[in-house]
Amino acid sequence: MNDALQKTVVLLLLIVLGFLLRAKFKSKERTNGIKEMVLSVALPATIFIALMKVTIDAKLIIVPLAALAFNFFMYLLLPFLLPLFGIQKDSATGRTYTMLLPSLAPGLSCFPFIAEFLGEESLAMAAMADVGNKFFVLIFLYVVAMNMFLKNSQSESSNLGKKLKSLFKSLLKEPINVVILVALVLMSLGINFKALPAVVADLFDKTSAMMTPLVLIFIGLAVELKESGKRIITSVLLFRAGLTMLFSALLITILGISDTHYMLLAIALPLSSASFWPFAHISAFNNREETLGIPKEKRTFNLELSVLILAFSLPFSTLLILGILSAGTFFADITTLIVSGLTLMGLGLAPSIVKRVYWRLAKA
Repeated sequence: MNDALQKTVVLLLLIVLGFLLRAKFKSKERTNGIKEMVLSVALPATIFIALMKVTIDAKLIIVPLAALAFNFFMYLLLPFLLPLFGIQKDSATGRTYTMLLPSLAPGLSCFPFIAEFLGEESLAMAAMADVGNKFFVLIFLYVVAMNMFLKNSQSESSNLGKKLKSLFKSLLKEPINVVILVALVLMSLGINFKALPAVVADLFDKTSAMMTPLVLIFIGLAVELKESGKRIITSVLLFRAGLTMLFSALLITILGISDTHYMLLAIALPLSSASFWPFAHISAFNNREETLGIPKEKRTFNLELSVLILAFSLPFSTLLILGILSAGTFFADITTLIVSGLTLMGLGLAPSIVKRVYWRLAKA
């Protein structure tokens, strides 16, 4: 068994282990405890180490901008894409998809595999890319959600400045953002990972080692197999993945990326699962509408649908990214990437096309 295949089997077995442990983690609090350990301890430590080992380059500014370009690329196309699946863009369902699909959550669905297959330098670049994504999901999507809420309810005004200030505070309180900021400051002062005291370096090494096992076990615990409505969600996620691959092919071509590791990074990162933050915005406005006594069918967003999208998005993205990175350099080819993207888009649209043809024949 070659190294790549062996590594893939081990990672999949960790997901299976998490799935088998579901009986021991029946409450959401226990499962969320593992997620919190990943996001607050293991992942920040891993990102800190990766950043501290990278040489600062002014060209790195393009990395978060590229991630932000993907966010807006997907956001601007969604009003034209949702009707292909029979989803009205100005409905609770359409607004929910519009909030979630352009967002990325690379911490749980992508970073562990980048660290395993592409190395620390690629992981550091991925962390920088997530800075652009964080701006999109925390700031821009909150403003979008507020506008949707005000347009739909027209019953309550809101202090946008106060809410944005609160968001900035929460942004600074996130452990991942704190370690990125600290690492960048230390690097600007000429302090790298080797210059840190041995005790501090060893502490970060030990906590970083927990990341991959904990993330994969959490995925196994969180995966949902019996939820209703999964067909349309799966179709949309397949189409999203295919469209993402076409974006990656375009980005690689425009930027002239030739290094295999960077090509795979540009492919894997945008395939990350949908972020929790848009769901948090949706929940906040749903709670506000519940307080106002607005019935579910007239609310701005579909809260249950947002939970389902997150539940299916995480394992879907995880397996897709794992498969791509496990294939070595196979996907580091523009032609292969375009063909794969078009194939996934076709698979996503196929059920909707078949359904429309069936109804037309039935009417005839």
